[in-house]
Amino acid sequence: MKAIIAGTSLLRSMLFNNWDETSVDTPYGKVAVRRASQYLFLQRHGKKGVPPHMINHKANIWALKSLGAEGVIAVNSVGSLKTNLKPGTFFIPDDFISFSSTPSFYDYEMRFIVPSMDADYGQRMHRVCMAVELETVLGGVYIQTSGPRLETRAEVAVLKKLGDVVGMTMASEATLCMEYAIPYVSLCSIDNYANGILRTPLAMGEVEEQTIRNMAAVETVLHSVLSEGF
Repeated sequence: MKAIIAGTSLLRSMLFNNWDETSVDTPYGKVAVRRASQYLFLQRHGKKGVPPHMINHKANIWALKSLGAEGVIAVNSVGSLKTNLKPGTFFIPDDFISFSSTPSFYDYEMRFIVPSMDADYGQRMHRVCMAVELETVLGGVYIQTSGPRLETRAEVAVLKKLGDVVGMTMASEATLCMEYAIPYVSLCSIDNYANGILRTPLAMGEVEEQTIRNMAAVETVLHSVLSEGF
C-alpha cells in the first residue's frame, strides 16, 4: 500500500474525486483519507484548506500508517533559492534543513532517529518524471520554514547559501515517516523564485498562476504512478 500526500498544487484537482473516502480517528484528531486499490490519498491541508503552520502532521501520518501505508509519495510546493531552478520545473530533494522544531511521535520517550531521505524512492520518482518528460532535478536540499508568511529578502539571502528550495511542510512529514520507518519521497513543484532571488518583487498572483500551471504536470506524474505502479 502506497500513500500520496499533496497540497496546494492539487487543491483543485479532480484526480481523486471518485476514490472512496473514509474518516480515520487518530490520537491527534480525525483525518479524511481517500482510497482506491493499493493507493491512499491524503490532502495535507484538509477539506477546509488549513494554512501550512496549522497542518496536523501527526494525525495525517498516523492515519496513513494505520491504513497500512508502506511508502509515501509527497507533492510539495516550493520556492526556488537558485536562479537555475526555474518555476515550472520540479525537484526531488535528498536532504533537508528545518530551523524550527519538527513534530515527533515520541515527545515523551527517549527515542532518536538518524534522518535520511529514501534514496531508492528518489530514484524511482526521478524515473517516473523522466518517462513523462518532466524537467526534474534529482538531489539537493529542501529548507523548511514555519510559515504562514513567506520569507523576508534578508532570510532568503541566508537560506540560498544553505539550500536549493524553500517550503513549509516537507521536513515535518518526512521526519514523522522516518520515525515510523516509512519510505518517503517528495516531488517538489517549483512555483516561484523565493523572495529576493530576482530583482523584481515577488507577486502572489504570479505564484498562484504558476501553481495552477504546475498542477497539470503533477497530475501527469501521479497518473503514471497509479497506472504503471511505483
